[in-house]
Parts: sequence; structure tokens; C-alpha cells
Amino acid sequence: MNITINHEKISERKTDSGENLLEIKNLKTYYPIKGGFFRRTLGHVKAVDNVSFEIKKGETFGLVGESGCGKSTTGRTILRLLDPTDGQIVFDGNDITNLTGAKLREARKDFQMVFQDPYASLNPMQMVGDIISEPIKNYYPRKKSKEIKTEVMDLLERVGLPSDAYYKYAHEFSGGQRQRIGIARALALKPKLIVADEPVSALDVSVQSQVLNLLKELQDDFDLTYLFIAHDLSVVKHMSDRIGVMYLGNLVEVADKHSIYDEPLHPYTQALISAIPEPDPDKKKERIVLQGDVPSPSNPPSGCPFHTRCPLAKEECSEIKPQLKEVKQNHRVACILYD
Repeated sequence: MNITINHEKISERKTDSGENLLEIKNLKTYYPIKGGFFRRTLGHVKAVDNVSFEIKKGETFGLVGESGCGKSTTGRTILRLLDPTDGQIVFDGNDITNLTGAKLREARKDFQMVFQDPYASLNPMQMVGDIISEPIKNYYPRKKSKEIKTEVMDLLERVGLPSDAYYKYAHEFSGGQRQRIGIARALALKPKLIVADEPVSALDVSVQSQVLNLLKELQDDFDLTYLFIAHDLSVVKHMSDRIGVMYLGNLVEVADKHSIYDEPLHPYTQALISAIPEPDPDKKKERIVLQGDVPSPSNPPSGCPFHTRCPLAKEECSEIKPQLKEVKQNHRVACILYD
């Protein structure tokens, strides 16, 4: 896939002074497996298993991995759409792990989500103006309707939609336009963090780059921080400042994007990078083909979660689960090869 990104804009953008907006500490999200006459819990699907990372103010942190590795569950847990089983979520200095009721509702103003499927995430019974204005009305019930309408019109213009879109329904728009509506809705409360969960994977290739460029422009204009979730490594490379690689609910490598793509350390990351198509036909690229299937998160292997497919696995890999640790400056990896 060829993506045209405004690189000049990206190179000019600087993250803030290193202060963390989000800190995830030993996060776990397990789904219970129930069975039997009394629906007892027989086990757990370990969708997210002891994940830790941080996102600095103003940066884009990319989360990549194969389907089913726990990326989306991580994003939804951070936004408290799912309850964490264990661990800690610290947002802008405040622990939101166990917030409920009015306190959780108040915290949610500052973090929003752009969903993967623009066809399913918009209410077909509402006009676009109502879809975007709904969060404003919910959080600011005393705000005048005229003022809200002006804000919504401004947002429509900002995401590249005509003003008459306000009076139309979502089904009247293409997939790319619907995703722009979803982005406008996410911006309505002026959040600090946006979790973008595969925001272009459901769109035609011809419009993917347009939406990605829009997200980059909005990040600068609205002073946004992104958690960008995707499985397309070429997209993540263009969008992210730092990248975390997930496998079977675990983070196996975290580094800046240049280190991840130019010098991947974990065998799984190396395999992912080798699968990226080379645009230059004269350049030969060695492909690392992984054997076997991804194990079930309901019955993960002992030791390193990747050892059953790792071409460099040793005997002790089935016994020791490596922890994510820094092996180079700002480059962390979970692999006994670097112990």
C-alpha cells in the first residue's frame, strides 16, 4: 500500500517536554470462560497480560501485532470501556483504574476513541449534526443550541466535510466521509488523548492516506496525543513516534519507530518487519516465515509466549518468561537473548 503523508508537517512536530500523559502499569484484562450447570469459571482468556508502557504528551504511540494479539482490548481497557482485571491506568497524573459513576464520566471528557468500522459506529437514525453534538449536549447541558451548532459546523469544516452534512444522515456518506464524522465526534469535547483503533483498515486504499493526513493535521491543531492501533506496519511507521509490538497479550518490544524498523531486536518484530513489501523491485529482502499458529490466549504456552514459533528458541525459552527491559537507550525488549 502506498501512503502519501505530509512528511514536512511531521518533521516539524515536536512532542512536549517528556511528561507522560498516560502510564500503563502491569495491565491485565482477562475474560472468564464459564461452563457447566452452574456456569462456573473454568479458566480465562488472557487478552492483555501484564502490559506496561507510557505515552508522552503530544506523541503518537503505535501499537502493532497480529489480529487477536490484544491491541484493541488494550485500547478499550485504557478508555475504561472494559474493566481491567489487574494493573493500573494513570491518565494525566490521576489513577483512573477503579473510577466508577460520575467520576469516570467526568474523566472521559479527556479521552475519546475513533472506531475501526465507520459503518457500525454511527447511529443511522441520527443526523450528522446530532451525532457530533450529542457529547457536547451530554456534558454541557446549559450550553445554548446556537453555540453548539456553531461548534459542530466548525468541526465539520475542520475534518473536510461540507456544512450541509449537518442535516444529512450517515448512510448518505461514503466510508471515508463517515470516518471523518467519527473523528469530528471524537474532537467535540476537545480531548487530550484519542485512541484510534484501526481507523483506516475498513476504508478503500484510495482514501486511507487522506484520513491519515487529516489525523496528523488535527494532532498539531488540537494538541492531541494518540494511541494508534493497527496491524499494517507501513501505516504505523508513518503515523507513530514510538511503537509497541504485541504478541499474545504481551508487549515484546518498545522503541522509537526508527529503531523498530531499522534494527528490530525481538524475533517476532523481525518477522513482522520482513513481511513489509519492498517497493524497490531491485532490492532483495529476506522473508522470515513463522511456523505454526498463534497459541490460544485461553491456554498460552509456558515461558516466553513466542517460543512455540520462534526460529531462535532455546530450551530455557519454554521455562522462563522474559520481562520487558531496556537493552539500548529507550529500546526495550522481552527476550532471553538479551539477558
